[in-house]
Amino acid sequence: MKTLFQVLFSLTLAISAIASERPIRQAHDKPNIVIIMVDDMGFSDIGCYGGEIKTPNLDRLAAGGVRFSNFYNASRCCPTRASLMTGLHPHLTGIGHMTNPPPPTGDWHDYGEQYPNYRGFLNRNCVTIAEVLKPAGYATLMSGKWHLGYNSQDRWPLQRGFEKFYGCISGATRFFFPEEPRHIQFGNEKLEELVSTTDRPYYTTDAFTDYAIRFINEEREGEDRPFFLYLTYTAPHWPHQAHEEDIEKYVGQYMMGWDELRERRYQRQIEIGLVKPEWELSLRDKKVPAWDSLDAEKQKEMDMRMAVYAAMVDRVDWNVGKLVSVLEESGQLDNTLIMFLSDNGACAEGPTLGRFNIWDAEERNQQHNMNYGAAWANVSSTPFRLYKHYTHEGGAATPFFVHWPIGIQPQSEWYDAPAQVIDVVPTILELTDTQYPKIYDSNDIHPLRGVSLSPAFEGKSIPRSGPLFSEHENNAFVIDGNWKLVGRGVAAQEGVQRAQWELYNLSDDRTELNDLVASEPERAERMMAQWEHWADQERVYPKPVKKKKEKKE
Repeated sequence: MKTLFQVLFSLTLAISAIASERPIRQAHDKPNIVIIMVDDMGFSDIGCYGGEIKTPNLDRLAAGGVRFSNFYNASRCCPTRASLMTGLHPHLTGIGHMTNPPPPTGDWHDYGEQYPNYRGFLNRNCVTIAEVLKPAGYATLMSGKWHLGYNSQDRWPLQRGFEKFYGCISGATRFFFPEEPRHIQFGNEKLEELVSTTDRPYYTTDAFTDYAIRFINEEREGEDRPFFLYLTYTAPHWPHQAHEEDIEKYVGQYMMGWDELRERRYQRQIEIGLVKPEWELSLRDKKVPAWDSLDAEKQKEMDMRMAVYAAMVDRVDWNVGKLVSVLEESGQLDNTLIMFLSDNGACAEGPTLGRFNIWDAEERNQQHNMNYGAAWANVSSTPFRLYKHYTHEGGAATPFFVHWPIGIQPQSEWYDAPAQVIDVVPTILELTDTQYPKIYDSNDIHPLRGVSLSPAFEGKSIPRSGPLFSEHENNAFVIDGNWKLVGRGVAAQEGVQRAQWELYNLSDDRTELNDLVASEPERAERMMAQWEHWADQERVYPKPVKKKKEKKE
């Protein structure tokens, strides 16, 4: 039995669909822009990047556009979002590490004015892409996860350029039962009651999509401006929770275990040309036991954990298909540029074999951080090693593709030149013929750090003049051509070097198994100097030391 809200919501979508049959008014020729971001999804999870999870809608978009094989995020959810929204490295935006956590956790992430690049919220010396596109005539719409400033309303989406917002301000919620302080809100108002927009129980992934569709339809029925939609799913971030119908499709599919599944994904990546055969598959993480060492009951439990995770990715794909169908039926798809990426690599947080009871659906769906552990995250990272937080490939490499029918001819070859999340804003500005401001609301704005990716849409070289750089939680990289210098303990404290640098030739060894730092000392020293110069320029320093929690007496 559908609730009155569900009936009315379905009626609204139906009316919009009927209205969409009328000819589209050509009030503009600028492209609509859609950025779809998923959370904590690994490099190999979706079908078009080698995975077995059923993602036909994402695969279709990727096949119809340009697929990037060497695209990098900022290794963590909120720094990546900061760069994605501003075109700057996260330190310059004020999110050099994390955002403020919601109450009652406290505000230890806000280190105060002495550490301006680690305040934990977007500062006013950067502009969001919404703040730039809105005065250029775009409707600015957002649905999903914000995570760019929590503890003050002036840091929220509507105060940073978005006209409409539905979602969560914090970094994670429960999927079926979001609650204070990790709640759902509409605009600036907290929603006290959450009603499903589908014939299934309320689920954030579904609601984020349906409100995004609602916003698009409302815009078409109004001024019919071009729109910018930022659709940012919390899936498949923990807590791992999914519709039972979707979980059932995958239960038993992972009884071959993580060792065999990593090999299967790796071979598939070679077949589709994403991975070179000479790049050896990284070894199983040392803390992960061999699958065959588990007893039968533990294997069933671990199969279930991966089934829940797979179901979350599956549901994202289903919802992306729903959105694309609306755009297609309304005649908007051809001139809508869609970008898809993940905010960081696979998440190995928590116990290696996952945490909490996976079998009881009621208990599972009430948990706040149910997950699958490093055992399966190691698979999600295939063929790479390491995870979210790190700047090794397993933490920083993401699937990334762009679909735009009137602007991109489908490319059968992978685009393999390195690119980074800072390049998204310059690309959008070029394609929308929008000027980037030097001053905004009386504040000086940092110049953009990235370059436009539009040449890649024709298979041409990106005109980048220097290396790519990254830093997060004292992890760092420099990518200069085929060479990558990657380190840990790099910026632990200004003037104190505890760095462990490694050097790899990505052309021969993208899985980072053959460290050449000893055999290429001059190159390594030169790249270290490049990173130090960049770190000074981007204000990685002064870098605070994380406050320790006081012990209770």
